Amino acid sequence: MPDLSKKSYIVLFVLCFAYAFSAFAQVSNAGRSVFSFMSLPASARLNALGGSNVNLSDGDISMAMCNPALLHAKSHMNLQMNFSYYLPGTMFGSVLYGHNFGRSAVEKPYSGDGEPDKPNYFAVGLHYLDYGRMQEALSNGSLTGRTFGARDILLDIMYARQLHPCWKIGVTLKPVYSIYESYTSFALGVDVGAHFQTPDSAFQMGLVLANIGWQLKGFYSEEGGRNHEMLPLNLQLGLSYRVKHAPLRFHLQIHNMQTWELKYEWTGLEKSPTTGDIIPHEVKWYDTMFRHTIWTIEIVPKSEKFYIAFSYNHRRRAELNLVDQRSLAGFALGAGVRIKQAHIDFAISQMTKSNFSYQLGLTLDINSLLK
Repeated sequence: MPDLSKKSYIVLFVLCFAYAFSAFAQVSNAGRSVFSFMSLPASARLNALGGSNVNLSDGDISMAMCNPALLHAKSHMNLQMNFSYYLPGTMFGSVLYGHNFGRSAVEKPYSGDGEPDKPNYFAVGLHYLDYGRMQEALSNGSLTGRTFGARDILLDIMYARQLHPCWKIGVTLKPVYSIYESYTSFALGVDVGAHFQTPDSAFQMGLVLANIGWQLKGFYSEEGGRNHEMLPLNLQLGLSYRVKHAPLRFHLQIHNMQTWELKYEWTGLEKSPTTGDIIPHEVKWYDTMFRHTIWTIEIVPKSEKFYIAFSYNHRRRAELNLVDQRSLAGFALGAGVRIKQAHIDFAISQMTKSNFSYQLGLTLDINSLLK
């Protein structure tokens, strides 16, 4: 396997950051978007990693929902199902299947060394969010006695190509459909991503520009025509490092690089001691900076038969933390274990005052089960 020189590493970083800043300069209306459910972690593994991961390529097919370049030779004929519990009455889940193809249909499986026999990776995924039934009310607040539903559906059609033992690129086509009572909307988005890893996989890096697209059919019409909004664009850079002589792996995710401001406008609970007026909540620059980051530590043995992950998402902490009560918002814990041809994942995090969100995932190796 060819080694990369120090010069190659420098060129790699320069290209990645040049790409990131060029995208930053082109985006001017970030933060005004629809379909925010696309930012929810669609699998238990992603929840355990803080909600997003664009750099970890270890065979888990759900990683590709954040970066299509994370599809892996090991994701061939893998079927994954995830179910999440956020609030009573809601349902959030995903189903994914991967299939690799290449020069021949009879070549031996990829051993993990050199160039794979099937360098084209393909996967399709469906994830949905059902908000349950809600009471219909008039503008004055009086109930009509009727109920209505609301749901979001996202289809991921993913493709990745192994260009080099250390390099992959990928693209995802993302049709999105939402129906809220009698209002419907359809949108089309694209993810473009790249992945790099050292020959020993100790260092991995991913870069993705996700949710490039907009509504083709808006929820409502306004003067001059139907309203169309952008998808929640997200430029992300991810880094991970695995300790050589210890079962530890560290991750850093930098998300929403296309915009600096990541805060809601709200007034604090403090009052001025002199005037009694409410003091506006001020977000410091360093707080804003850390809202772009997700920090994760994993315990992963060399055999990778199981993992334990603990993560901290500062933006989630800042937006969901309770001022007058203790909360674990922003923190997530998860674990996974491989049992023969199956892999089971579980994650827990706090999203609301009195409820924790739980996610359960099951991955089946269909190719091994059919043997």
